[in-house]
Amino acid sequence: MKYYVYILKSLKDRNLYIGITNNLQKRLEEHNSGVVKSTKNRKPLILVYQEIYSTLSEARKKEWFLKNTPQGGKLKKKLVLGTWSLQPKRLTGSRPEKA
Repeated sequence: MKYYVYILKSLKDRNLYIGITNNLQKRLEEHNSGVVKSTKNRKPLILVYQEIYSTLSEARKKEWFLKNTPQGGKLKKKLVLGTWSLQPKRLTGSRPEKA
């Protein structure tokens, strides 16, 4: 099974949301339909970053990295400013699976 670490950007307030899912398309639809409590008042949301992992453990490590480290904060800042390419780039830690 594949696991996606994804970052959404709110077009309403420009804030970011980081999450994990095994069905990215369905999860995006849930976020934009208001099903997800933490983002229902921040719609519309767009996908600005994603990486694919083969295990949930690897995906959780990456999610933690993005939420809790200075390097993850730098990526988030670039995404908010719109200066980051949508192509995933290797940071530190686990390597993402090839798509």
